[in-house]
Amino acid sequence: MATPTQIEQVAERTERLLVRYRELQRANVLLAEQVATLTHERDSLKSRLGAARARIDALLERLPQIGNPPAIRPAPRKDAE
Repeated sequence: MATPTQIEQVAERTERLLVRYRELQRANVLLAEQVATLTHERDSLKSRLGAARARIDALLERLPQIGNPPAIRPAPRKDAE
């Protein structure tokens, strides 16, 4: 049969394990909250990036084509008269 010293040792180790388990549970909750926050931030940034890309694409479509630049006429010179 186990002596009281061995039982006390097992009880002490069990208590330490329970304390460590509770610490890990708290850390896990905090990490899960961080993941949720970062996921939300990532999704928001992806949405903003998509909107920015759409605006840039719209602006690019409004630019004249490089192969067909518009005709540039020089301004008439006043001293040429």
